[in-house]
Amino acid sequence: MSEIDKTQKKDIDWGSLSFSYQHTDYSYACDYKDGAWGVGRLTPDHNIVMSECAGLLHYCQEVFEGLKAYTQKNGDIVCFRPDMNAKRMYDSAERLCMPPFPQDRFVEAVKAVVKANLAWVPPYGSGATLYIRPFMIATGDVIGVKPALEYQFRILVTPVGPYYKGGVTPVKLQVSKFDRAAPHGTGNIKAGLNYAMSLFPSVEAHAKGYADNMFLDPQTRTYVEEAGGANILFVKDDGTLVVPQSFTDSILPSITRRSLVDVAQKYLGLKVEQRPVKFAEIDQFVECGMCGTAAVISPVGEVDSDDKKIVFRDGHVTVGPVMAKLRQTLVDIQQGDHEAPEGWICKIA
Repeated sequence: MSEIDKTQKKDIDWGSLSFSYQHTDYSYACDYKDGAWGVGRLTPDHNIVMSECAGLLHYCQEVFEGLKAYTQKNGDIVCFRPDMNAKRMYDSAERLCMPPFPQDRFVEAVKAVVKANLAWVPPYGSGATLYIRPFMIATGDVIGVKPALEYQFRILVTPVGPYYKGGVTPVKLQVSKFDRAAPHGTGNIKAGLNYAMSLFPSVEAHAKGYADNMFLDPQTRTYVEEAGGANILFVKDDGTLVVPQSFTDSILPSITRRSLVDVAQKYLGLKVEQRPVKFAEIDQFVECGMCGTAAVISPVGEVDSDDKKIVFRDGHVTVGPVMAKLRQTLVDIQQGDHEAPEGWICKIA
C-alpha cells in the first residue's frame, strides 16, 4: 500500500468504539506441517475450519498475544515493542509443547497485517487504537494425551476503544476466593487456558459491581499476584512504585508493566521496588492500578475482601498523581509525543 493510504480511513465514529471485535479487511495465517512453518499469507477469510479432533479442542494447546498499532502525531503508524510480544509468545509455545513461531517472522507478520489494514488504524487523538491479536492453535488430530503435529499461527486485528468503560476513572476490585494459576503451573505464560480459569470469578465480580478480581498467590494466599487480565501496581506515600513479584513464577510478565518500570526509573526518577507484596500490607499504599496492553493503566480506588475494605487515599475519587503521570508518559511515548527509548517504537507505515 502507498504512503497516501495512511490517510484513507474507514467511516467510523472512532471516539465511540468499545473494546469489541469487528471484521477488518485482512487477517494473517501460517501453517505448521511436516515439522516446519510454511509461507505466511494475508487472508480476507476470518473463519477457521479444523477437525473435530484438533488438539486445540481437546487439550487446550493455544497461546496468544495482544498489542496495538497507533497513529502518531506526525502521521506515522507504529507498534509498541512487538519484539517483546514475539519473545513472550515463543516462550509460551515452548511451555505447551507447541512449535514456537520464529520471532523475526512474528514481527514481520505484524507489520504485514497492519499495512494491509491501514484504513482501520484509528487517527491520532481519537482515543482508539488498532488491537492486534496474534495466536497459535493446535489443528492436528490428537485423541491420546500428547502434543499435536500440526498448528496454525494467525493474527487478527480490530479497531477498539478503551478496555474499561470508565477510562481513567478509578474502579473497584474484589479479592477472589479462587486461584488464577497453580504454583509452578502456567500462570507466567499467555495461554487461553489461564484465562478460562478466570472467567467464572470474573463474571461473579462483575455481577457484584467490581471491575475485576485481585488474585492472591495460590500457594499461601497471602501475597498479591495480579488481576484477571492485568498486572497490579502500588504506590507508597513517598512516591515509590511497588511491583508485586511471585515466589512461584505465576505472574504473567506484562510488557506494559516492564515498560512502566523503565518509565518510572529513567523518565520520572521514581524509586521502584519489585518484590512479593503481602495482601496485609496494601492498606499502607496510597495508589493502586492495573496495567496491561488494553488499558495501559486503569486506576484502582478500592479493594474489598470478606473482612477488609482498602481505600487508596490518593486514587479513590480520581486517578492518583503517580499513576496519572506514569500512564500519560507511556501513552505519549506510544503516540509519538515523547521521546521513546531506542527500540521501543516499530514504524510500520
